[in-house]
Amino acid sequence: MRDEGREHGASSVGPSWPRSARERQSPRSVHAGFTSRAGDPVAAYDDSVLRPAPARARATHVIALIAACVMVAVAFAPVEASAKTDPRLTRAFFTDPKSTAAVAARADGRFTSLARTPQAFWATDHLSPSRVKKVVRAYAKRAAAKKRTPVVSVYAIPARDCGNHSAGSFDATTYKRWVAQLAAGLKGTKAIAVLEPDALAMLGECPAQGDRTGLLRYATAKLKRAGVWVYVDAGHSAWTAPDVMAARLKAAGISSARGFSTNVANFRPTADEIAYGDQVVAALAALGIRGKKFVVETARNGAVTAAGDFCNPVSARVGARPRMVRRGNLDAFMWVKHPGESDGPCNGGPAAGSWWPGGALTLLGR
Repeated sequence: MRDEGREHGASSVGPSWPRSARERQSPRSVHAGFTSRAGDPVAAYDDSVLRPAPARARATHVIALIAACVMVAVAFAPVEASAKTDPRLTRAFFTDPKSTAAVAARADGRFTSLARTPQAFWATDHLSPSRVKKVVRAYAKRAAAKKRTPVVSVYAIPARDCGNHSAGSFDATTYKRWVAQLAAGLKGTKAIAVLEPDALAMLGECPAQGDRTGLLRYATAKLKRAGVWVYVDAGHSAWTAPDVMAARLKAAGISSARGFSTNVANFRPTADEIAYGDQVVAALAALGIRGKKFVVETARNGAVTAAGDFCNPVSARVGARPRMVRRGNLDAFMWVKHPGESDGPCNGGPAAGSWWPGGALTLLGR
């Protein structure tokens, strides 16, 4: 059901909603920081302007004025710095000209709209530990050149997809080494990572999955130290109960992540996913983990699909464009799964991750 690893990328456009008080400082609070830490320097020197003083007094006033300016600068600088926001809050996601859709669009203009829509780069076992750092760094540099946010889907955990259409992955030792190299490649790039789609939703269902939550904790911590915003995948609204998922997220190290993702490579309605996300946030708060955000995959949820039909459903259509939303607990809409890449050999589709022109046109309603 998932994408096999490919060297793709993604970017987004669209409006951003007002930031919460937690994420930015209002002009009023900036001004308050100025006056409370430096008094009122303007009022303190009004008298020297109105009544010229003797030379010695003027010199004293000049020195005092310089000192006051320094005090103001020292008091004001930290407040200004704290008011600066992370560029990921407002930047669009990266649209990679090397994506499969972009390549297809150069040969067939019917795919241009897909090529121009930001989609995630899938980092999987397709990229070896010796190669992943170089490849993701190059992708992030392409994003930086456009002043866009790189989005990476990390998908290589042991027993991935429980051996189904998107089977593959590393063993636990290799996975840790691979994650360390992935994090090194993304260090300082202001990237976003969607961590291991379906891994927690399938927890306990896959033979040989090993210490899955331990591996997720390791990956979350490594990526966070590299400055990556991590969203640990939480399945979707029709899969795992919110309280159960919250407990799994806690075990997987959600405390170190920005939040979680829902509906990756699935078709659930956006409204259902937002409601589910809010319920998981509340369940996390009940466990003592507060302030987490979530993102919703909207690549293929633009129409209702039959219950249980999750492999290339013929009624699926593309959904809302990817963009930062930042409303309530919702951070963003994302296209993580690439529309036009097959879920697997079902409903006429080729192998998982393969470009499928007919499927792409169906999603576009053509």
